[in-house]
Amino acid sequence: MLKNQKTATTATAKKSKQKKYSDFVKKDTKTDDGLFKVHENKNTFLYEIPKKLLNKEMLLVTRIKELPADLGGGYVNAGSKVNTQVIVWESFKNKILLKVKSYNAIANDSLPIYKSVTANNLEPVIYAFDVETQNQDSTAVLIDVTKLFSTDVKAISGLPSYFRSTYKVRKLDPSRSFINTIKSYPENIEVIQDFSFDADAPPSNTSTNTITMRINQSMILLPENPMMPRVHDKRVGYFSIENTDYSSEALKADNKRYIRRWRLEPKDWNAYNNGELVEPVKPIVYYLDPATPKKLRKYIQQGVNDWQKVFETAGFKNAIMAKMPPTAEEDPEFSMEDIRYSSIRYVASTTRNATGPSVSDPRTGEILESDIIWYHNHLRSYRNRYLLETGAANPSARTLDTPDEEIGEMMRMVIAHEVGHALGLPHNMAASFAYDTEDLRNGEFTQKNGIAATIMDYARYNYVAQPGDKNIRFIRQLGPYDHYAINWGYRLLPNIKTPQEEIATLDNWIEARADNPIYRFGGQRFDPSAQTEGIGNNQIKSSTYGIKNLKIVAKNLPNWTSSKTNNYEDLEELYGELLSVWGRYAGHVAGNISGVYEFNKKPTQQGNVYVPVSKVKQQTSLNWLHKNVFETQTWLIDKNILNKINESGYTDKLGSYQNRVLGGILNYKNLKRSIDAEVIQTNNYATTEMISDLRKGIFSEINGSKNVDVFRRNLQKYFVRKLASLMNDKLASTSDISAIARGELTVLKDNLQRASKRKLNKITAYHYKDLLEIIDTVLEP
Repeated sequence: MLKNQKTATTATAKKSKQKKYSDFVKKDTKTDDGLFKVHENKNTFLYEIPKKLLNKEMLLVTRIKELPADLGGGYVNAGSKVNTQVIVWESFKNKILLKVKSYNAIANDSLPIYKSVTANNLEPVIYAFDVETQNQDSTAVLIDVTKLFSTDVKAISGLPSYFRSTYKVRKLDPSRSFINTIKSYPENIEVIQDFSFDADAPPSNTSTNTITMRINQSMILLPENPMMPRVHDKRVGYFSIENTDYSSEALKADNKRYIRRWRLEPKDWNAYNNGELVEPVKPIVYYLDPATPKKLRKYIQQGVNDWQKVFETAGFKNAIMAKMPPTAEEDPEFSMEDIRYSSIRYVASTTRNATGPSVSDPRTGEILESDIIWYHNHLRSYRNRYLLETGAANPSARTLDTPDEEIGEMMRMVIAHEVGHALGLPHNMAASFAYDTEDLRNGEFTQKNGIAATIMDYARYNYVAQPGDKNIRFIRQLGPYDHYAINWGYRLLPNIKTPQEEIATLDNWIEARADNPIYRFGGQRFDPSAQTEGIGNNQIKSSTYGIKNLKIVAKNLPNWTSSKTNNYEDLEELYGELLSVWGRYAGHVAGNISGVYEFNKKPTQQGNVYVPVSKVKQQTSLNWLHKNVFETQTWLIDKNILNKINESGYTDKLGSYQNRVLGGILNYKNLKRSIDAEVIQTNNYATTEMISDLRKGIFSEINGSKNVDVFRRNLQKYFVRKLASLMNDKLASTSDISAIARGELTVLKDNLQRASKRKLNKITAYHYKDLLEIIDTVLEP
């Protein structure tokens, strides 16, 4: 055979071995057309990827569709998001690579530094596919995705590493794992996987040594024309995305933050710019879970629709709404997991909670989809809190069978709160501090303004109102801050081309209201005016009113519970929660001690950003705590309750709340902040003076022959051990804190030695001797 004949024969043989499109897409192949064509041949799935979509950015969202009981301890449920990542399908030689793209570091691709950013942020390849063939006009490639979705690929797994460790997961069992369905839609592809893992410690059904999960993978094409982002400003509360931009001409890379918000664009720009209310091109629509009990559906819908009026402040009408999902007859393709649809899921779980997560474009912060989650048992928490916090002044709360309309109103406001999160708004704990405490006893004021300036605060109930106050609103509602924040984040400005162009206007909106506490945003950290669950601008007064009400409730608790049910289960539950409520009221006052107010400002605004709480307020707060927390609260030790609910544990339970307050005051970070405050503020409550006052109050019995009861003995022992731990703390030893702790223990030792010589009962004498031994061990180890 001649050489050229042999070459031609070899080429012909190779060509005959190359598979054709018809080898994969046959007469009996099931094809679903959409973003990609998805072909199914028995148990094999192929993606037909248009070449025009290669290198296009897509968002891959991994969710749990169905799960075993107790996975994640009750806070993971059907619909929970496990992972969100930007991916691209990239051609390389005769392969298609699935790569994860990060926006943590960016640069303008026209600048030289872009090459360095790319070189130092190499995108990981999570899977490589052989190109099986091309379609008939060579505009698309075919790849087999069966192994990607039927094996345990960690990058897209629905079982994170911490679950694998907790439940001692060994491996995925391929014989019990498979692809359920893959469906393609115009903008997205939805994959459902059924996985069974071998696990030595599964969360439920332990005898099976198995965790079976149904996972949903949503892949959606990111917008070709990204939404113009809005620059984040910490003076207005918004969730945000952040990246490091190396395009900056400054001497360092810029950290850029953009708020997370939905893309609302008016149908009629001229009318919108003229100040008219205009419908958005694409409104925000939530679909209710069909599993939602019928009697609750209207309240959930109201909780969503309540935001319509708020969006009118930003110039949009009918911007948000809730609907029941289409029936199977109306839309057989509809799925709650389809990333094109936002939902409110009703989860059969004993967890008492609700959440409002969302999925956003990491390039711009545009919210693409949201799934609000309501846990079935959550209303029980609200019923209990309603009884405990408002029962003294609110007759309709004095029952285990709260009226349906009032329960519905609570649910409506919880849903409104979670919708707020899904719109981009975080908690604003400073909003409850905007209203004067006395105004919360005014019916006209509370009916108009609610009990906090925003629904995004944890100000659930009006516990300040007293018996005899008339026409009081007890349940939270949306407030003026919500209108302000939505307008700031969503109102569109005319003739704006870049995020930087609108900053001056956005600044003006903030600074025009900067002196009004109603429009202040505050995060819950060290600021006593931004505490969770508090209401009113005077913590001492608010907590005093709250405890007055709790004392009334405590006396009536048996009559409102066990006498109606003929068992003690609700009495036990509510008594435990009553202690928690009392502990929260105490914590609000304790927050003043070593507290620092935070007033977020720009340099163009007057005043300091950080202002320590005044000495007088701190001293008054400590005196209040001695009276209402550290002294034995006999009203909480009700024999008519305690001897009905448990055989023991009373002293430990009450003591744990006292210790929590005391431990918070003596926390290293708080004490360090107290020492630092002495530097920036004259006439500050000196740390030495504060701890000395704390010691004198906690050991008030020591100056006479007064015996010490069991609650005080336990508290005094905790105080000594807390100071001892501060002496031995490595961080405390590098500051004045260790010296102060040593000094206070030395003073206390002298006082105890004198007191132990007085006439005391046996247990008090033993107690003082024990404390002296502990102190000696610390001072002279």
